[in-house]
Amino acid sequence: MPKVEIYTWSTCPFCIKAKQLLDRKGVKYTEYEISGDEAARSAMVARGSDGKRSVPQIFINDVHIGGCDAIHALDRQGKLEPLLA
Repeated sequence: MPKVEIYTWSTCPFCIKAKQLLDRKGVKYTEYEISGDEAARSAMVARGSDGKRSVPQIFINDVHIGGCDAIHALDRQGKLEPLLA
């Protein structure tokens, strides 16, 4: 079972879209809802590989995947399933 983590804001449409993809695939994930929490956002940025402050930011098995566009691109390319295996 992969370790999937997603940093979100409660009202972010891209966060909702990314979580919907994971939900459709039956993936269990840990959500860190960081709305307005600058310390948590800084920790997320430090953990990522690209310095992005935008949400969502998604990690699979402690590897930074990126945001909503990135996870959907991996899915379209058939590269998401192997990461979730």
